[in-house]
Amino acid sequence: MSCDSELRWTSAARTDIGLVRSRNEDSYLAQPEGGLWAVADGMGGHAFGDLASRAVVDALAGLPESASLAQFVDAARERLARVNGALRDEARARQVPVMGSTVVALLACGLDAACLWAGDSRIYLYRHGRLQQLTRDHNQIEELKAQGADMAAAVANPNMITRAIGAADTIDFDVVTLPARAGDIFLLCSDGLSNPVDEGAIAASLAGGDCGQAADDLIAQALANGGRDNITAIVVRVDDLSGDQTMINPAL
Repeated sequence: MSCDSELRWTSAARTDIGLVRSRNEDSYLAQPEGGLWAVADGMGGHAFGDLASRAVVDALAGLPESASLAQFVDAARERLARVNGALRDEARARQVPVMGSTVVALLACGLDAACLWAGDSRIYLYRHGRLQQLTRDHNQIEELKAQGADMAAAVANPNMITRAIGAADTIDFDVVTLPARAGDIFLLCSDGLSNPVDEGAIAASLAGGDCGQAADDLIAQALANGGRDNITAIVVRVDDLSGDQTMINPAL
């Protein structure tokens, strides 16, 4: 048994060092044939962020074929938990406080998909002309908002990441699952894209339905808006293998 289905998943991935940073600490994984995509953003200001993000995507790249989405997610969670421990050990060996990275992953199996993440890298879904953020940032602003603070009070505080691989001895991941529909377009990105490019511009780029063109447009917009961070975008499209783009699993 496998995750084969009537859906075809295609994608395009782009990354850019940006206009300010001296190295690219983002890493990404795009395996449409295996139903797996990921973006990892090495923690800015900490040592060896590029090595940390690469360790994250390398661990996911070797995931075996799964019989169900739940099994797929569990395998990814287990691999990433091992990376968390390895990065903690490596930081101690290198005598640095932290070697850490965010991660956001999209996993597809059959007619369903799952988002798994820790940190502030994001997944968006563009469906029927509407853009929706599927992930919730793990940072201090979101924590303050969850505690009832108003937006002005939240943004007045330093917006530090509150969860990342390698940041603590244990790591928890949030997971959201949803049915996939023909015509869906997903965007995985680092905050080097989501910070300078607003949701209206993201939706406009995805609306054309061309993964490569959308990824190019989004990187270009982030650069035009300052490019202060590394920028990574993976655009993923879902199509019906039969060529019929009617809705699949109409209830979200």
